[in-house]
Amino acid sequence: MSRYTALANSIGREMKNAQHLDDTLELKGLISQLNERDNEIKLFAEKASNEIKEHGKVLDDTKGALELLSKGGIEINARLLEVEQKLARRFSANDPVDLKSIGEQFTEHEGFNDLVAKGRGIARMNLKAVTSITSATTGTGGVGAAIQPTRVPGIIAGPDRPFTIRDLIMPGRTGSNAIEFVQESGFQNMAGPVAETALKPQSDLSFELKTTTVKTLAHWFLASKQVLADVPLLQSYINGRAIYGLKYVEEAQLLAGDGTGQNLLGLIPQATAFEETLRKAGDTKIDILRRAILQVRVAEYRASGIALNPVDWADIELQKDEQGRYIWVNVVEGGQPRMWKLPVVDSTAVPEGEFLVGAFDIAAQVFDREDAAVEVSTEDGDNFRKNMVTIRAEERVGLAVYRPESFVHGSFEGP
Repeated sequence: MSRYTALANSIGREMKNAQHLDDTLELKGLISQLNERDNEIKLFAEKASNEIKEHGKVLDDTKGALELLSKGGIEINARLLEVEQKLARRFSANDPVDLKSIGEQFTEHEGFNDLVAKGRGIARMNLKAVTSITSATTGTGGVGAAIQPTRVPGIIAGPDRPFTIRDLIMPGRTGSNAIEFVQESGFQNMAGPVAETALKPQSDLSFELKTTTVKTLAHWFLASKQVLADVPLLQSYINGRAIYGLKYVEEAQLLAGDGTGQNLLGLIPQATAFEETLRKAGDTKIDILRRAILQVRVAEYRASGIALNPVDWADIELQKDEQGRYIWVNVVEGGQPRMWKLPVVDSTAVPEGEFLVGAFDIAAQVFDREDAAVEVSTEDGDNFRKNMVTIRAEERVGLAVYRPESFVHGSFEGP
């Protein structure tokens, strides 16, 4: 064998050896770890035996150490099996150890031998073309089925609207399907100074019994038992979205429900209309809101909050003075959502271009008959036969508006 042949064969052997050298070293390391673990288990087993004789049981520290060693051994054994299978595949019929490298094939080719014998000329060797390996899932060379996509954990959710209107209103609970309350319907105040022995004036006071009914908000989803079992995250995600769906509708009902059918009668339909005589020429949205607060105050109530559409709130924050400076907030730090000392709630449940100002804390109350809850059942239609489950979310809620005159609703634009 010439020195060229020996050199090429040496290169080919090194290429083969490099393929499994790392796996062989890892295999030896895993075996060494297992031996160390076995020695530690032996020591702790003797310690446990002595503790049983002395205390009648294995102490917690020893028991915990044995459990950790056992868990570690399981992980090492799993990795050991993986490496052994990899090496076995490498030396199997599909990947034989005596597979000749390109260098070995070339040195054994007759063209190369002729070149060595003659000392001149050109040696050529034709190799079978290898099909390009692509990500296709079919066809020669396609390995797409072996390429696993990266799965981003969790589920990308849609936007969540923050719910804030309920936080402004008095909370309450009820055990019935209706709420009754007595509302003052008239008050003629005739109180005044009276001379000694003179007849005192009479005032008139009338009342009216009001009733508001509890309404049910609900919806449901259909899912297979298999997918809920295979994707543990999915059921909790569906439950969360189910509750969100209820709260989304609840806020719209509390603000703008028209009271027909199964709708709540919301705050806006019961509010007092904005007094147009208060409007002045050149009023901005900020001015209009202050005049609405005034209207509530003239009615002998004190406003506790403002509800706006996000578009209108953005218009207010973007107002500038004659020099182009923002008059409401520092654009770097932002500002608290407050106006005229009152908290501002921006909600898409408020129609764009409109506002609601009122004494939320005393003029209305939300009654919960049944808190929002999620229930899962197979006893629905043919669910049992189809391995399906029905997921239902439901709540029962009522709204009582005690003082409609303490709410003022209107439009920023004049009639």
